[in-house]
Amino acid sequence: MHRIVMRLGIILLCLLLLASCGQAMSTGNLKKAGLLVPDTVNDQVWGTKGYKGMLKIQSHHNVEVYYKEGMSSQLVVERAVKEFHQKGVNIIFGHGNEYSEYFNNISDQYPDIHFVSFNGDAKNSNTTSLNFEAYAMGFFGGMIAGHMTKTDIVGIIAAYEWQPEIEGFYEGANYENENVRVLIEYVGNWDDDKKAIGSLNSVLEKNADVIYPAGDGYNVPVIEKVKEKGHYAIGYISDQSDLGESVVLTSTVQHVDALYELVAEKFNDGKLKSGNLSFDFQDDVITLGKFSPNVDKEYIDLINAAIEKYKKTGKLPNE
Repeated sequence: MHRIVMRLGIILLCLLLLASCGQAMSTGNLKKAGLLVPDTVNDQVWGTKGYKGMLKIQSHHNVEVYYKEGMSSQLVVERAVKEFHQKGVNIIFGHGNEYSEYFNNISDQYPDIHFVSFNGDAKNSNTTSLNFEAYAMGFFGGMIAGHMTKTDIVGIIAAYEWQPEIEGFYEGANYENENVRVLIEYVGNWDDDKKAIGSLNSVLEKNADVIYPAGDGYNVPVIEKVKEKGHYAIGYISDQSDLGESVVLTSTVQHVDALYELVAEKFNDGKLKSGNLSFDFQDDVITLGKFSPNVDKEYIDLINAAIEKYKKTGKLPNE
């Protein structure tokens, strides 16, 4: 009987060890993680990427994660942070540049929480802003547009003038094709579908046949409209080849979920720096997406080689 009990105990111990092997327990600084999004995690682009990042953190570190949607003012953010604090959350991701200011205003009240935002200016010792170096991804996307245009006219439907990927796209298209004309329309918003479609119609009327919709809230309807017209598009933020491989030549992809996991790992190890941090192709959080079969293989090889050179040297093809 004693031997049977011992065997059962050994079997139970083995089962427990096997169950824990697939998931690393968080043994460092990370306790629980929270996410604040201005709109929804179901938008299939920006918000969804943030949510997937939380799921990766949960899986890798075996910690509880929380999220709140519609966090679009200082007041609601303060309430959410207070609630997260009560639950034991000690790292909070604000999924947008607006959260830099919100977090700068309240972070000193929560010294045991690290606040992470995007594309802003983190000013306190427990705040960090993550910035994608988007110029290069725009440059490579522009090269492909310049290579594939038949009318020598390409169009950018941009959200804001400050987006570095816009300048990069312009320069890349002109580097690849000295005859190209780049038309730029500014929506002034990430999500205004109606205005974005109006801007698209404007560049299409001027004979643009490759379109770069550089706004995560309206890029899908713009690409669908481009598909109707039988033209090409360069996807934005996500790999949008699923919208039509014959339409989407490639995509300039920002792997927000991978970046969140990287940041959580640094925080867990006590190595997450405060201030403004930048990430690019070299960090494997920016890539080009799947190429359309309409792009010739020789040119795809050329682009991939140029990206590898950029990752090693920091130099773009025009440098």
